[in-house]
Amino acid sequence: MTNDEVIDLLRQAYGDEIETVMNYLTNSYVLQGLRADEVRGSLRTDARQEELAHAEQLAERLSELDARAPASMEFEATQESLQPPEDPADALSVIDGVIEYEEDAIETYRALITAAQEANDPVTEDLAVEILGDEEAHRAEFKSFRRDFE
Repeated sequence: MTNDEVIDLLRQAYGDEIETVMNYLTNSYVLQGLRADEVRGSLRTDARQEELAHAEQLAERLSELDARAPASMEFEATQESLQPPEDPADALSVIDGVIEYEEDAIETYRALITAAQEANDPVTEDLAVEILGDEEAHRAEFKSFRRDFE
């Protein structure tokens, strides 16, 4: 892998994190009902404290590599499964969307780790490993929510 491939994956991951912030916050305000309280809280916390922080870390790394994060006109939304449900009580569809997104993010960060290793870029590799751990923990949390809703 080349440095260009690392940059492409960093830019993709940045866009994914920004889209996730938008979707998590929106869903956290759309969902209603007592059973959704914990899910709403987790979405808000994750959007504000993890996903946005990931985006900032990725943008900083891109800058260090003399590249830049994509702006809104370069952005293509892809998280169809994270769109707010028609029924605001349908927390399960949001939970399933989060799990699907987290699995996509895990795949992206694993690819970034491999690309960084092949490009001899240990700084990006370390960043991707750190974020991968966060994404795996969040997936586990939402799998737990899923079991509670079954």
